[in-house]
Amino acid sequence: MKKIALIAFLLAVCVAAGRAQESRQDISLSGTVLIEPFMASSTNVQVAAQRGFGAMASYRFMLTPSSALEANYGVTYENQIHYTVSNTNSYLVNTRTQEISFAYVRSFIYKKFNPFVEAGPAVLIFLPIRNSTTTSLDVKQQTGVGGMYGAGIAYEISPSFDIRAEYRGIVTKVPTFGYTQLETKRWYNIFWPAVGVAYHF
Repeated sequence: MKKIALIAFLLAVCVAAGRAQESRQDISLSGTVLIEPFMASSTNVQVAAQRGFGAMASYRFMLTPSSALEANYGVTYENQIHYTVSNTNSYLVNTRTQEISFAYVRSFIYKKFNPFVEAGPAVLIFLPIRNSTTTSLDVKQQTGVGGMYGAGIAYEISPSFDIRAEYRGIVTKVPTFGYTQLETKRWYNIFWPAVGVAYHF
């Protein structure tokens, strides 16, 4: 009985050691650019925006060597959204945008190059910044629900690190910040490219 217990214990230790050597998780930190497209609508509201720069942290858990689940959190420092109503009234909202998204990631392994595609649900939180750039509207925080998709490539620089570059897109409704006169009844396709470094463990 003691021999059987000892063999079972040794097998468990060997399995644990083997799994410890296999990198099944990674975290990454990336620099991002938020690019919101020009949007015109049937409600006589036009929306344009300046670029926003920020950062994103991601966590991946490998289900298989070529598929993974991913969670992302990103935030931009600030960008300005410009609304024009009926070609006469202009409203500026300085905004900090946060992203929370989840995705299924499919990778394709070619030696040190690993192209990948991903898609999943996303939540965007538009946080107005009340400063001299934002006009006198009493703008409110708004949360938008949508979808995230992307494609990119990872280059392995060591068994523990790789460099990632990806094009990311997020589809969500154009924010109104709580004002019906800014309603466009349209959906944004926001471009959100990212470049960063990942650590595997």
